[in-house]
Amino acid sequence: MEKATSVQHVYDLLIKMNHQLEQHQQRESMTILEEIHEHFDGIASLNLTDVHVIDCIGRHEPINVTTLADRIELSKGTVSKVSTKLLKEGWIRRTQLNDNKKEIYFRLTPSGKRLFLMHERLHVKAQHQLFQFLNRYSSEELNVLKRLLSDGVDLLEAMEWQDKSLD
Repeated sequence: MEKATSVQHVYDLLIKMNHQLEQHQQRESMTILEEIHEHFDGIASLNLTDVHVIDCIGRHEPINVTTLADRIELSKGTVSKVSTKLLKEGWIRRTQLNDNKKEIYFRLTPSGKRLFLMHERLHVKAQHQLFQFLNRYSSEELNVLKRLLSDGVDLLEAMEWQDKSLD
């Protein structure tokens, strides 16, 4: 196969995979939210961003707004808004460290920990499925895939910076 044809074929496959990944993520998001609603009575207001904030707090508690915003790549304003909602609903609580009474940190409440663990189980299951899929490939093939994905991430980041500089 001629290189230009191969490049076009790879491009077409990446587009198809991207569409399928978007559909899968939408289904997975709905599944996560449905499972949350089944296990936690009376919860209708949580969205996926809320769940990801809870997940990040659970992984890194105690954590402050700035670090939380950096880790999940949201603005501090968005994190403040989400954390206010999560505080009000009892998923997280505010704390201060003994050596720094000025800075506010977040920790999970018992309900928040239950939600964090449930979300973690779903991610472990998805990770297991992906690892089973990747184990079909040789070390050499995985090295090519790592290079392709790494270069792809670099390309997308460069395109994002370019778009931001045009604004």
